[in-house]
Amino acid sequence: MAQVWKCTGLRWAAGGPVLEWDGGRRSALPRGKRVAFAVPEGGGRTCVGARGHVCPVRAAVPARSTGARCEECARLDRAHSVAADTIADDPRPYRVYLAWFGPGMVKVGITAVERGPARLLEQGAVCFSWLGNGPLMAARRTEELLRAALRVPDRIPYAEKRAVRSALPGTEAERAAEVRELHARAVALAGWPESLRTEPCEVVDHVAVFGLGGGPEACGEVVGLVPGGGVSGELVAVAGPDLHLAVGGRGVVVLDTRLMTGWELVPSGSVAAGCAFPVREFRREPDGLF
Repeated sequence: MAQVWKCTGLRWAAGGPVLEWDGGRRSALPRGKRVAFAVPEGGGRTCVGARGHVCPVRAAVPARSTGARCEECARLDRAHSVAADTIADDPRPYRVYLAWFGPGMVKVGITAVERGPARLLEQGAVCFSWLGNGPLMAARRTEELLRAALRVPDRIPYAEKRAVRSALPGTEAERAAEVRELHARAVALAGWPESLRTEPCEVVDHVAVFGLGGGPEACGEVVGLVPGGGVSGELVAVAGPDLHLAVGGRGVVVLDTRLMTGWELVPSGSVAAGCAFPVREFRREPDGLF
């Protein structure tokens, strides 16, 4: 029987994106690499647990869940989460950032200074700029200020990010324009916390890092893994948790690696390029009246 692998997620390391597996193994993801795996017939997806603990009941989780956790483990995972505002006394310094994912898609967020740009890479931010830094609660208040005063959201659904990647502006200057404009409006606002220090607008562009520039357009996204299904294709881009795979005659499909967690996977190196998982096609806007 083929060796079974269990994916624990995609991480952005210093050398680029890597898939991590149970047992501490890692698989680097250079562009051009062939990615091929399958879910055995009769396989199922189980909860991945929380904070290093195995799910006590090995609960089944839906194929389309990107969290791969049952209700109880999801609650435990968020119990000490910055996003859930449960660790207000965190002494680490934080940064506020503006992240751009495509035309009209700018969000505000915060991340620990010690993490550097990792959070932006994990989210698939096409470009970003730091806005300020200071204590956690000052960063949170600044985030709320921008949401209230400038109507800037603090999250953008991944499905919306994926749908616009094939229509990004061609130059760094064009991609940076909305971030620069919003940064100027943000620093001009009254009501900033005194303990938060503003940072100049210096836009960092990730198009080359992700491999999005000039490549083939994605035609759709995998909506979930299924028993007996598999995928085999050439890796043409990686953005956030998403693998862009050229799968033969079908074109490029996007696989969110969060959908891989909780499944037992086997290599499928002998399978021809293709995708036997359900795929949702991206909607294309019509070119004209017809």
